[in-house]
Amino acid sequence: MSTPATATVPMDSPPRTGTLRILSMLWADKLPFAAALFLLVIVACATFGPWLLFEVADDTNLRLRNAPPFNMEQGFAYILGGDALGRPLLPRIVVAAQNTMMIAGGAVLASFLIGGTLGLIAGYVGRWTGEVIMRLADVIMSFPSLLLAVIVLYMLDASITNLILVLAITRIPIYLRTTRAKVLEVRERMFVQAATMMGASHLRIVVRHILPVILPTLLTIATLDFAFVMLAESALSFLGIGIQAPEITWGLMVSQGRQYLTNAWWLAFWPGLAIILTTMSLNLLSSWMRVALNPTQRWRLETSATSKGGKSNG
Repeated sequence: MSTPATATVPMDSPPRTGTLRILSMLWADKLPFAAALFLLVIVACATFGPWLLFEVADDTNLRLRNAPPFNMEQGFAYILGGDALGRPLLPRIVVAAQNTMMIAGGAVLASFLIGGTLGLIAGYVGRWTGEVIMRLADVIMSFPSLLLAVIVLYMLDASITNLILVLAITRIPIYLRTTRAKVLEVRERMFVQAATMMGASHLRIVVRHILPVILPTLLTIATLDFAFVMLAESALSFLGIGIQAPEITWGLMVSQGRQYLTNAWWLAFWPGLAIILTTMSLNLLSSWMRVALNPTQRWRLETSATSKGGKSNG
């Protein structure tokens, strides 16, 4: 009696997990990889910057008011110049990353959770519940998001919590409408119908069968929305109704430096450049994720990663 043949797997090439496959595809595309690396640097600055550089960033030196950039005589902290109070710009940009990322991340997370949950309910539960929830979204969308934020923040204190709350409310309809549309489509597929026929509970169907299908789309939207919320916060700070001193954000730094554009352009240029590069990196990474998380298009990235890996090995 012959034994069936078994496939042998080389010991030096273990099977790739999903995370390793995604990382290999990201490494193959150098531009999205550079964007992801830059965002990791921003996250590190937001996490450790205030702890390491807060005292340096808040140290005033009137002799260095509006100090020009690339002057190493005053030390590396003044490589990007000094502000109107003689404080070094580089440490202040690093420290300001925490509030900027906290506001954008908090607003996106809150709108993602609230809008996604309401969208799941509106798309799965029933017609009347869905109609009520959608009318609520229409009411929010009837106001321009930036105008609504201006009105609310004019009446409330411009704190980080209020800013996160206002920006989250304005972004909820995006996740709500997208989630509802995807749920209405997915719930008619055969695997969902099969789970229903087998007696699976509604919660299990939503969590185990519907949510994994729509989650990549929501994550891609969240990545794009992060950039939009960050720009909205910068606009509100620029208008003077966002975060106020002694707190600091990149948008507030641009606002404080606009009156010195003619003789000290660097006060607004460097924080503005940080906003542009972060937004651009988020958009690049979002475009890459839209392909990487789509099973019907992922083969393009996998083919590119395999071909480049073969060339490097050769």
